[in-house]
Amino acid sequence: MFDSEPLFELEPIAGDTTGFAEMVNLPLDTLVTADWAQALAPVEGALRRVLAFLAAEVAAGHQVLPSPSNVLRAFRQPFAAVKVLIVGQDPYPTPGHAVGLAFAVDGRTRPIPRSLANIYKELEADLGIPARVHGDLGAWTEQGVLLLNRVLSVRAGLAGSHRSKGWEEVTTAAITAVASRHAPDGRPAPLVALLWGKDAESVRPLLGETPVLASAHPSPLSAARGFFGSRPFSHANALLKEQGADAVDWTLPVL
Repeated sequence: MFDSEPLFELEPIAGDTTGFAEMVNLPLDTLVTADWAQALAPVEGALRRVLAFLAAEVAAGHQVLPSPSNVLRAFRQPFAAVKVLIVGQDPYPTPGHAVGLAFAVDGRTRPIPRSLANIYKELEADLGIPARVHGDLGAWTEQGVLLLNRVLSVRAGLAGSHRSKGWEEVTTAAITAVASRHAPDGRPAPLVALLWGKDAESVRPLLGETPVLASAHPSPLSAARGFFGSRPFSHANALLKEQGADAVDWTLPVL
């Protein structure tokens, strides 16, 4: 148990007391930002079906992670502001860890997951940014980094349990929409995709001409086979600058 408050307060999408059953019938632009609602409109039916599935999971006595107020958190940053896409698999199945952003955990979680610790190691080797003891990546999202899991929920204690329940259709539409954006001058909107591991690389066909930086997954089982030494952060910034966009400041606040 930790007494410190999380670095970034999570703003509820429809109130902390709203459950998955109530979310099924809420307007789409209440669940996500207005521009994300437009991007996800073609898969609104699929989204409502998966929310209904989550409501059924809860009704059956299962704990679903993350909480209803965070399950769509990745779509609460402006759609138009996304400039780096990082694709994860599904949320951490440990209660208290999942916060709706790929690889991130609540700022109070100790120790942080080993994959995230390896991400921090590579960040320090790449840009000299010291590793943090917390896993709150909210500061990245504020700069246009979309931390998107392919599957946005999980049954507590059972990794991968919500795969093939409908989330893949939603996140396929989200990735396709982000990669298809255009600037006012008609050129593709600046975007770089970081794909870590085989699951993440499976979305490459959705990305069109988007520059892709692919490597092994940062998991302890694979990080030494190509993630370490890949320098994804400096390379992403270089590609953003080539597209006329500002670089990301990958520094995270200190607790």
